[in-house]
Amino acid sequence: MAGYKEPAFQDRVKAAAEAKAKALAKLKAKPPVDPAVLAERAARAEAKERAQAEKRAAIKAEKEAKALAEAEAAELARLEEEEARLAAEAAKPKPKTAEELKAARDARYAARKARRK
Repeated sequence: MAGYKEPAFQDRVKAAAEAKAKALAKLKAKPPVDPAVLAERAARAEAKERAQAEKRAAIKAEKEAKALAEAEAAELARLEEEEARLAAEAAKPKPKTAEELKAARDARYAARKARRK
């Protein structure tokens, strides 16, 4: 039995050229694509792209509406909190001024004096 013979450079070049010619012949044998089929493919691709763009626009509009609703809710909550804070502040008894304190003290003094008489 004969041993393995390493292909020479010329053999490798010839095999590569044959493979290239075979691939080229296979490509040339392929029927050309009908322009109507190409137009149909382009129309389908364009319709698909349009549908995706509409979907993206709808999602974006939904997100914007949600963000707007959240902002309005946050503003409403802030206003309610501010209103509650102002109501609590108004319900708190105000500290009496020095004049009011003096008038109350004088009234107590006068009442004590009136009781003694």
